Amino acid sequence: MGTHDEDDVARRRFDVADTAPLLLDTRGVVTSWTRDAERLLGYRAAEAVGKDMSGLLAHGDARRVPDILERCRREDGWAGLLSARRRDGRPVPVMARITSAHEPGGRARWLVMLNEMDDAPGWNMSRSVLEQMVGGAPIGMAIVDTDLRYVWSNAALARFGGGPPEQRLGLRMADVQPGLDSEAVEAQMRRVLESGEPVVGYELLGHVRAAPHRETAHMLSFTRLDDDHRRPVGVYYTVVDITDRHRARRRLAMLDGAGRRIGSSLDIARTAQELADVAVPGFADVVAVDLPERVLRGAEPTPGLTADEARGHVRLRRAGHRTAGDPGAGGGGHGYGHRDGRRDGDRDTGGEQDRGGDEERGGDEERGGPPVVVYGGDAPPVRCLVGGRPWRADRLDRAVEEWLPALPAGSERLSALIVPVRARGTILGVSTFLRDGRREPFDEDDVALAEDLVSRAAVCVDNARRYTRERDAALVLQRNLLPRRLPEQDAVEVSACYRPADELTGLGGDWYDLIPLSGARVALVVGEVPGHGIDAAAAMGRVRTAVRTLAALDLRPEEILAHLDDQVARMDLEEDVTAEGRPGPEGAQAAGTACVYAVYDPVDGRCVMAAAGHPAPAVVGPDGAVTFVELPQGPPLGAGGPPFESTEVILPEGSTLALHTDGLLARGDEWTPDSDRERLRRALERSAGALDLRCRTVIDALVPARPHDDVALLMARTRRLSADRVADWELPAEPAAVAEARKTASRRLAEWGLPELSFTTELVVSELVTNAIRYATGPIRLRLIRERTLTCEVFDGGATSPHLRHPRAMDEGGRGLLLVSQLSRRWGTRFVPEGKVIWAEQSLTDPGA
Repeated sequence: MGTHDEDDVARRRFDVADTAPLLLDTRGVVTSWTRDAERLLGYRAAEAVGKDMSGLLAHGDARRVPDILERCRREDGWAGLLSARRRDGRPVPVMARITSAHEPGGRARWLVMLNEMDDAPGWNMSRSVLEQMVGGAPIGMAIVDTDLRYVWSNAALARFGGGPPEQRLGLRMADVQPGLDSEAVEAQMRRVLESGEPVVGYELLGHVRAAPHRETAHMLSFTRLDDDHRRPVGVYYTVVDITDRHRARRRLAMLDGAGRRIGSSLDIARTAQELADVAVPGFADVVAVDLPERVLRGAEPTPGLTADEARGHVRLRRAGHRTAGDPGAGGGGHGYGHRDGRRDGDRDTGGEQDRGGDEERGGDEERGGPPVVVYGGDAPPVRCLVGGRPWRADRLDRAVEEWLPALPAGSERLSALIVPVRARGTILGVSTFLRDGRREPFDEDDVALAEDLVSRAAVCVDNARRYTRERDAALVLQRNLLPRRLPEQDAVEVSACYRPADELTGLGGDWYDLIPLSGARVALVVGEVPGHGIDAAAAMGRVRTAVRTLAALDLRPEEILAHLDDQVARMDLEEDVTAEGRPGPEGAQAAGTACVYAVYDPVDGRCVMAAAGHPAPAVVGPDGAVTFVELPQGPPLGAGGPPFESTEVILPEGSTLALHTDGLLARGDEWTPDSDRERLRRALERSAGALDLRCRTVIDALVPARPHDDVALLMARTRRLSADRVADWELPAEPAAVAEARKTASRRLAEWGLPELSFTTELVVSELVTNAIRYATGPIRLRLIRERTLTCEVFDGGATSPHLRHPRAMDEGGRGLLLVSQLSRRWGTRFVPEGKVIWAEQSLTDPGA
């Protein structure tokens, strides 16, 4: 070592105390020695310079020098623990840090800094101390060789099964833990052996020998072990039991899945089935959910047992059922809910209405309801249903317990858990969970998890029950507000469709109606109350009742609307203020109601109609051509404004009158009245076939699946009464005409094959004609109409309406209309521009009616 080098090293100062620096060349030979190095190792400079570094180290570390120098060249330095050898042969533990000391233009050198580690904690730990530390560790540890056979393991690993360490030697994992997926574990070991990259946090599920009936979870970490030449000699791995963490995570996942999957609909049985589907197979092998029939119908459950149930057997419905291995959904296909794929609220009226999804839900199995299960009064499900507390049994014998649900083949001894389905303080049913004997029995943690699952499902079941109750009540209301069957008559063939915007309740403010009138005529009505839902339906029911009441007066359409306008204004006034003078509750009001009222006469094909803020009807001619009635638009009902006007058209036989609410034409961004009419024209021209099919085709073509507004469509195909069913005579206004009218009517009845009606008809004709001669002016006309009834009409020019009197026994007159009312099924008066018509109807099927 030259003087320049020594001085250079001497001038170097280090911040770390007790550091002994020295210099090496690229071969590992000492080229510079310092007094600190002499103090640490005892060698004088003359003895150390020129000495190979391996000569300064203990035998084990001396062999590492080539590898250390190679790492210095590759990584530009190295740091680690070494065992140095003093001049007197005593080993000295040191921390060595090697860094580059190359200078531009100079020789390549390495600076080595040595720190004595004699006082470092843990450096002088004996082998016994290390063995205590490894052997007493709470986690399992093991080393396998490159053939993956055990060469060492600690005592903690024995707690996971597989025997003590001495019994593992030379064996592989599959030999000591056949219940685990040893192939997957060994695949991880081979991966670590090949790559040298450790694997941390590998999770393994299975059944270890220490707990064969309990699914366990373990977390394993693998590290490769290398010799001094960095050749792999085996794998060191650790095992930690994370079963509790895994089960907690699984519970959270199951509860999360229950929150997402249970309650996807407002169908009670489907909700119960979703509970069964969520719990199998992760929590149980068999799940059954049993509910009382009252709950499935939406009614309030009865507390406790009835007297009959207490004396005998308790009948429940198996609303949900699932068995491990079932590809289907168990009891989910019991048929509750909608069976024909129709949308709620659709109405087709030709003969009997087609209610689509609004059929009453039956509870009997023949109609597709959940099957009946019968429990004895002391069966655990009944005790749970009455007491409201969970029931658990570690082992049951299926051959003894008759109340057990259907079980998979091979299940003999079972663990059972029964939890009441409770929501808002009310017990709605029971849920039964079963585990096969190959799984661990239910414990207290499982009871808590089952209660959480069932409580979530119970709220959904109760919501569905309440919805079913309210919806059924709403459907009863709707069935009473809309005609279930339009009356039979000969004037028109009719079909109607109704689709509400509120698909949950199926209620809306639109309505349609067909009202038979005197003289074989019919009134066709379509209207809509503002708003949706039950409030609009209630307001609609009041308006529809008013329309039917006014129709009985047999007034012209514009007069009907005028009276209805007054009635609607009165309704809203009553709604605004209660009987106590306070403002009424908010809800849909009738003001703004739109309505079209048309009267069709099949005798001459005349149709008179008027509208109040409502779209004009369309007419499909017998040849298929579509036109629109030019109908004067009056203001909506209750809004005030100019008087209503009517228009009259003659409809050829076979014409189809289409009356609809404005919801039929969902308005887009480019809406114009002409575009609406064009869309309706195309839909009417395309439709063909039976009238009820045409009605539905138009609805499907123009109305979206979920309409924003209620829709009602009434289609009426006109008929004409043939000439041989109508008889008409002009009569002079003189008493002699009465006898002639009786004879003429009697002859026509004989021609029609109705001789049994001659006597009563002669009396009716006599009284009506006599009344016209006595009290009216102008010409008198007698008309007989043979339809479904026999109608006798007398026209006169009078403007006053006759009224029925009840004469005393000694009165000489006033019995005419009283006699007519007794002989007829119904009678009345209607006014026409030329005067009035007094009419009376007799039944053709029951002459005495």
